[in-house]
Parts: sequence; structure tokens; C-alpha cells
Amino acid sequence: MALKRSLLLPLVVFLTAALVLLVTLLLVLPDPRPSGTASRVPIGGPFQLTDQEGRPFSSEALKGKPFALFFGFTHCPEVCPTTLYDLTQDLEALGRDADRLNVVFVTVDPERDTPEPMKTYLSSFDPRIVGLTGTADEIAAAAKAYKVYYKKVPTESGYTMDHTATIFLMDGKGDFVAASNFQEPQEVRRDKLRKLARNG
Repeated sequence: MALKRSLLLPLVVFLTAALVLLVTLLLVLPDPRPSGTASRVPIGGPFQLTDQEGRPFSSEALKGKPFALFFGFTHCPEVCPTTLYDLTQDLEALGRDADRLNVVFVTVDPERDTPEPMKTYLSSFDPRIVGLTGTADEIAAAAKAYKVYYKKVPTESGYTMDHTATIFLMDGKGDFVAASNFQEPQEVRRDKLRKLARNG
């Protein structure tokens, strides 16, 4: 009887240690099963603005179709016209895929970029590009949703705007997919746009 007890104690200790080790491994090791959905990047959100025709335009109008969205301003000396020119060329290069996309230009300078100047400015680019403006508060809310920085910078002749120069690529649900900018190689940017149009 004493012999059986002496054998039982090490067995209990071993099983207890094995159980502790198993629980520890289950807590530390990652779940091997696929999660199914990637976590949503918190960029984008609802907004209420005005288009270049003076009509109300909300983020709801973009739902159901992937879109590229860029913040800038009409008095921008380089980045904004370059980006809009590139997007104009990209839409032409994409052919039929371009019709599956919305492209949106949101001003960060609502003081000067009222609907009429926006309409005149955008007439130099692809007509499918929608220009959006609004009150200072409406623009601030949209910029906050997209994590966009912008600031008025005084100059000798008045002021200019410092701002984030990112093209936000969003899917049909309004979720962030990828980013691009005017310094990215043309083929890389167009590949992103094509994939967005086909898969967004």
C-alpha cells in the first residue's frame, strides 16, 4: 500500500505540471485559425459638404462604390495640381475600370474655395473628379475623420495652406484600403487604383 502511494504522488505532480504547461501554451501561442476579417483602420467617416455645383454632398453619396479622396486647395502651387493631373491621367489609363471609382477632391481652404472657384479649377481635370467645400467647421470635421493635417501659413502676398498630401483609397463601405501620393511611381499608383476598382 505504501509503495502504491509513493508511486501515486510523482504521477499527480507530473500531471499537474503538464496541465499548467498546457494552459500556459494556450494562453501564449497565437490562435492558428484565421480571423476571417482584418481589423479596420480608423481612417474615414461621415461628412456633410457641398460640391462644386453648390449642391449638398454627404459621405453617403459615396457608399456602394470605391473611391479615392484627396485633400488640397485651388491656390496650391505644386502638390495639388500635380496630384489632380496624375489622377486625370490614371482615370484615362484605367479605361472601363475608372467608371467603377469615385474620385473626390476636398478643399482645406474653404475661405477662398467656394463652389464657383472649385468648379473653375476642376474644369482643367477629369470631369469625373468631384470637388467638395463647406464651412470651416465642416471641413475640419472631414479632415479629422481622415486624420488630415492642415494649417494656414502667412506669406508676403497673403497666405498658403500646409496640408497632408495623401490620396486615401477607400472601399465601397467607406473603409480605408490603402494610401498613395504624388511621389509614388505611376505604375504602383495605377495598380492600387485598378485593384481598388475591381475589388472595392
